[in-house]
Amino acid sequence: MNFKPLHDRVLVRRIEGDAKTAGGLIIPDTAKEKPQEGEVISVGEGARKDSGELIPMAVKAGDRILFGKWSGTEVKIDGEDLLIMKESDILGIVEGGAAAQKAA
Repeated sequence: MNFKPLHDRVLVRRIEGDAKTAGGLIIPDTAKEKPQEGEVISVGEGARKDSGELIPMAVKAGDRILFGKWSGTEVKIDGEDLLIMKESDILGIVEGGAAAQKAA
């Protein structure tokens, strides 16, 4: 993919959650909520202060992140549905533990 976000923007691929409930019921696509977890595909170079100094990005390609329910702009690049959002829309980075293993 030949796309690089500008400034403090991030390109994200949503990570789909389980399609079953804890009781084993299958949730149809129409009843699913959009996932709020994703994988960073690419990042811009960062924002700039008023002085022109570059503020480096806190996330990098490959990071698993959590973001707000209504964050970002949905785009289709190379036939794939992705999100472009500002770094400030990202709530946090998921590191190790059960959540990262479950999503992997």
